[in-house]
Amino acid sequence: MSELEEQGVPKHLTKMSENFDRWYTDVIRMTEMADWSGVRGMMVVRPYGYAMWELIQRAFDDLIKESGHENAYFPLLIPHEYFVKEAEHVEGFAPEVAWVQYAGPKPVLTPPTTWTDAEKRQQEEGWLAQPLVIRPTSETIIGPVMKRYIQSHRDLPQLLNQWCNVLRWEMRTRLFLRTAEFLWQEGHTFHATHQEAGEEVLQILENYREVAEEWLAIPVVKGRKTEVEKFAGAEYTTSIEAMMRDGLALQAGTSHHFGQNFSRAYEIEFSNRENQRELAYTTSWGMSTRMIGGLVMAHGDDSGLVMPPRVAPVQVAIVPIFRDDDSRRTVEEFLAPLTADRRDDRPGAKFAHWEIRGVPLRLEVGPRDVEAGQVTVVDRLSREKTALPAAGLAERLTAMLEDFHGRLYQRALDFREQHTYRPKSKQELIDIYKQGNGFSWAPFCDRTECELEIKAELGVTTRNQPFKVEGEFGDRCIWCGDPAKTVVIFARSY
Repeated sequence: MSELEEQGVPKHLTKMSENFDRWYTDVIRMTEMADWSGVRGMMVVRPYGYAMWELIQRAFDDLIKESGHENAYFPLLIPHEYFVKEAEHVEGFAPEVAWVQYAGPKPVLTPPTTWTDAEKRQQEEGWLAQPLVIRPTSETIIGPVMKRYIQSHRDLPQLLNQWCNVLRWEMRTRLFLRTAEFLWQEGHTFHATHQEAGEEVLQILENYREVAEEWLAIPVVKGRKTEVEKFAGAEYTTSIEAMMRDGLALQAGTSHHFGQNFSRAYEIEFSNRENQRELAYTTSWGMSTRMIGGLVMAHGDDSGLVMPPRVAPVQVAIVPIFRDDDSRRTVEEFLAPLTADRRDDRPGAKFAHWEIRGVPLRLEVGPRDVEAGQVTVVDRLSREKTALPAAGLAERLTAMLEDFHGRLYQRALDFREQHTYRPKSKQELIDIYKQGNGFSWAPFCDRTECELEIKAELGVTTRNQPFKVEGEFGDRCIWCGDPAKTVVIFARSY
């Protein structure tokens, strides 16, 4: 039985304070953002959820095009020989890889024992002579292709992005946050110098911050990942980290510097200005539909979603209120130029419909409002009601939406600050995670053994090493007492 068949859509929203995980799933399914499909771990993104993704796409796409990036598309399937060329990358993704080994009119359950055997059986049974990887990410298909297009320093930089789906065979899945298949953008760039590639990494990270903070109203911390947490095959990885309303961290975007690692594996060489052959420097960066899960968990409440206006599919919901046919005609004439909720349902049901969907502002218009030439505006965040004159309403609503974004961002920032700690000792760090969740900023030795020990004992990971560190920290590692080399954020995470 599939997940879709096992789980009916809930009739009542679980309270966030009672069961955060259940609340999260209830919100997504009850608002018709997404649902499980008939394939384990794979979701259907419904129109309301996809409209959010389109607005996030548009925001980021505009940003990268301003800096000269171009969209392209590369194949879904990656030949085995391409995939295995970068050993560290393969090792990082091996547990999640899905393979295609057969093509034909009906499944054959007995696989070939060797590739030679596959070649013999290929014509009659459809077994592929070489298995294909369904892309978990696209470095290993893009590298061999770009090798053909990059020959001279005049061919650089190459600034590419693609919007696509990827497949990672996750065992423990949650809508938007961790699914076997998900939508994302992945950027891949090629540069003549290490410095230029590094500037690209930071520019894209700033673009991610802008999308998170200025569009989704989610405050984030920019920083560099530790060696344990960096992307497989990267020289280094940077990230933006956000705090959800349960105190857990969400990695909301990553930007990686590969140095010459992938160029070496795929022989991506160019003639530099001295006419010498040199390996290109590459980057990659990605942001996915988990951002939608992030906005749900960063802003929602016991009544459902609270949508940031700039990525809200509906910014203002108009609900007409009438008692009889005469008042109905009066209200509908008043609202004729506007798109209003004219469903044949009670006003209270319509209020609940838009409230759980997190629409920032609700306009209520009844006969008395028409007579007074006004509307009643209800704010989803404060729940306050305000009477506004109909004249000049568009300008007033625009200002209210801007104010809504600012208040939503500040609420999330205040929550993060209330759940951010600076432990002075190992025991303080232990006590923080015995009692709850949050961000712990602390000095750290940056040793792999120490990091893995903390993860095993406390269930927390290093989120990143923040670029901006305020205040004084000790000069000894919070865990082992060795000299500290950096300051990190510890947290449990999604």
